[in-house]
Amino acid sequence: MPIKIPEDLPAYDVLTREGVMVMSEDQAARQDIRPLRIGLLNLMPKKIQTEIQFSRLIGATPLQIELSLIRMSEHETKTTAAEHMESFYRPFSEVQDTGEKFDGLIITGAPIEHLPFSEVTYWDELTRVFDWTQTHVHSTFGVCWGGMAMINYFHGVPKHLLPAKLFGIYPLKNLDRTSHYLRGFSDACTIPVSRWTEIRQEDLDKVEGLTTLLADGATGPCLVEDAAHRALYIFNHFEYDSDTLKQEYDRDVASGEKIAVPLNYYPDNDPGQPPTNRWRSHAHLLYGNWINQIYQSTPFDQDDIGR
Repeated sequence: MPIKIPEDLPAYDVLTREGVMVMSEDQAARQDIRPLRIGLLNLMPKKIQTEIQFSRLIGATPLQIELSLIRMSEHETKTTAAEHMESFYRPFSEVQDTGEKFDGLIITGAPIEHLPFSEVTYWDELTRVFDWTQTHVHSTFGVCWGGMAMINYFHGVPKHLLPAKLFGIYPLKNLDRTSHYLRGFSDACTIPVSRWTEIRQEDLDKVEGLTTLLADGATGPCLVEDAAHRALYIFNHFEYDSDTLKQEYDRDVASGEKIAVPLNYYPDNDPGQPPTNRWRSHAHLLYGNWINQIYQSTPFDQDDIGR
């Protein structure tokens, strides 16, 4: 089954060309099934790129997905056209007021790692989102800064500033081959990393009920399950395109910033060569497993979500 998104959303044409199954609202209305309702709280500056990346992953399962795009109510983006935001996004305050419920919610990262959580301009509203997930969302997936913020709010786990940016493709170890979320995973895999902060395993070990599923000595914990809050936290970027790290590197070089070549990314460490994608299959596995777990456990009656 395909993912249901508006026909005029840029992701619709991009994913159609890639062979991802997409469906218009008119087509979906003719199918007598309940789609899974997945929300995307998009905190990234490049909204359209992020929409495409996550739509590609959650739209690759045999289930019908209805994607809802959500933004912070008062925060104005400076990098995405106002017309796009007005056409496709709803502020969280409006979503909250309607009382609607979601089978899943993805909370993305945001380029504000250097700020203490309390100094983020929309922190108060974001904490209301976290509380709202406990009564209106069946399963939440916090990504990079979004995951760090959520695990800090619920458990007090701190983020730590790094002396240098972790930037490149890093190996991961599968720490729980019995996890439903790692079904089909190899014993080891790779993932794009791009961050100035980290979550440390010794801090996670102090909290009962948190399970680290993927990790590596160089980058620390990557994927953490929080069963009590029906949440997953991932601190790196399986969703990245093949050239996302290249875009970041080229941007920083063009602006004159001191930036290292992304580790293990370009063949022969040569930025003149096209990068090789070595994480795509595991990205699809993880998000496909997440969607499958939602399907297996979410109430058929959406009113029962969160009860």
